[in-house]
Amino acid sequence: MAEAIQVIQSGATAATLFSPARMQILESLAEPASAAGVARTLGLPRQQVNYHLRELETAGLVELVEERRKGNCFERVLRAAARSYVISPEALGTLGKPGATEEQQRDRFSVGYLVALAARAIRDLAVLCGRAEKAGKRISTMAMEVDVRFASPAARSEFAGELAQEIARLAAKYHNESAPVGRRFRLVCGVYPAISANETADATSVRMQ
Repeated sequence: MAEAIQVIQSGATAATLFSPARMQILESLAEPASAAGVARTLGLPRQQVNYHLRELETAGLVELVEERRKGNCFERVLRAAARSYVISPEALGTLGKPGATEEQQRDRFSVGYLVALAARAIRDLAVLCGRAEKAGKRISTMAMEVDVRFASPAARSEFAGELAQEIARLAAKYHNESAPVGRRFRLVCGVYPAISANETADATSVRMQ
């Protein structure tokens, strides 16, 4: 069974993925298929599909499901190694480390600090995914998302203050530094202007041109 998500940490692997044809091939391999089947589905030359599949398999983005005899030869059946892929900032080397300055870290309204926190979360999850896969276990995580329409900047500021106080109260209530079998968890909370589905689609289409 394919992983739910694969976090790409290598620049070389990310470069392998950055091809419209390879992205199409990965999408078509949500279910196992042969090179011939992918070529028929996408209307691409078989030789071209074979080349891209070799590159994707070498990078660990697709995996072999089975080899089955077809006439006098064997046909390889492949599938995407994960249902979705996320590129970690680590793949960009120093360019992917948007470390916030000390001044930004003191300002909870800083965009730089929010980006740095999000990047660190992705890097941490990449490490945890690797450990969990080797151990055959699931990662204990929790995520929430909600949209709030504030009547004014003042209301937004009041909300931020109350949220910070409530999180501090809950952390103080449940944190136990001396717990013998306790496990430390990290809570990251970020607030930013919501983007509509149309805006997201437009941004994606621009990048792909």
